[in-house]
Amino acid sequence: MRFQVINHELTVDYLRMVGVSSSSLVLVGDAGHIMLASMFDTPPESIVVGTSLVPLGI
Repeated sequence: MRFQVINHELTVDYLRMVGVSSSSLVLVGDAGHIMLASMFDTPPESIVVGTSLVPLGI
């Protein structure tokens, strides 16, 4: 995806953040290149592969 924005002048006097979500990017100023990535910060012992649940026979 290509996205081009041309701002001739940008002035920020005050910036207040109340909360930050799990996926956030705040950028004030110029950037020639932005690369976004995604990672999990879940500890290895909490990851469950497959199912360990056994159906109950009624």
